[in-house]
Amino acid sequence: MTQLGLGLDLTTKRTRKREFLNEMDRVVPWPRLIALIEPHYPKGKTGRPPFPIVTMLRIHFIQQWFSLSDPAMEEALYDVPLYRQFASLDDGMARLPDESKILRFRHLLETHGLAAKMLALVNEILTERGLTLKAGSAVDATLIAAPSSTKNGSGTRDPEMHSTQKAGNWYFGMKSHIGVDADSGLVHTVIGTAANVHDITVAQALLHGEETDVYADAGYQGIEKHCEAHAARWHVAMRPGKRRMLDRSDPLDAIYDEIERLKAGIRAKVEHPFRVIKRQFGYAKTRYRGLMKNTAQITTLFALSNLWMARRALRKS
Repeated sequence: MTQLGLGLDLTTKRTRKREFLNEMDRVVPWPRLIALIEPHYPKGKTGRPPFPIVTMLRIHFIQQWFSLSDPAMEEALYDVPLYRQFASLDDGMARLPDESKILRFRHLLETHGLAAKMLALVNEILTERGLTLKAGSAVDATLIAAPSSTKNGSGTRDPEMHSTQKAGNWYFGMKSHIGVDADSGLVHTVIGTAANVHDITVAQALLHGEETDVYADAGYQGIEKHCEAHAARWHVAMRPGKRRMLDRSDPLDAIYDEIERLKAGIRAKVEHPFRVIKRQFGYAKTRYRGLMKNTAQITTLFALSNLWMARRALRKS
């Protein structure tokens, strides 16, 4: 009974999803990313010719932006004309990439460590545009939940994920550790570990080496003992319990409280990328088994979050 031919032009409505894809299409450095992948991409001398790199890369990014699995991405290409349009897939094409091709492209990126190289390339472009200062960094980590169920083919949980306790609650999964530019909040380093790895263990590796000051929350208390000689100055937050004991009426305690407030304002920049990947891109839990695959996805998400956070400045430059 429903008539589909109502004379509506479905390409003219400026939906939020269309606006988002148009925005990202303008700021993603497609030619330079394609050049990065091209040496590793199959040439297709026999059999069916492979889909263009730009098509597969666009599909891969759609997966990250809308939190789609490989099978869900294949179905979405059939169901959502906007996705086909963004991926440069003509409506008259005889075939669309299936989930196995989408999976193989992701495996290609993982095998050659291209997620980290894409993040480095994005940061190189941001530096060229003068959007990162490198004078200071802020570091932090967030827990990423992993499926704890054993109802799967192997009958076991992911052996590379572990449990940890935070605020009296237990969590199973991994940690994403990041180092960001203290001025812009743009991510320059990403490390994935099991959830039970202490933040201090990888803190030094989150620095790019050019910063003079590093900001961190109270979880990094004692980091100075783990730093190399002549390292950057660490500004670690006072423990919450100790700060609550400060007497604001005392001039010296008031100064300490103001210093903590100023440090917190700088340190807050590290929370912005976490908000983008979790709220904007809908990344809630690990999708794959193993740290390598999940770290590659998280690294890609942070590369895309940098572009999203810097989109207005990139359009002006």
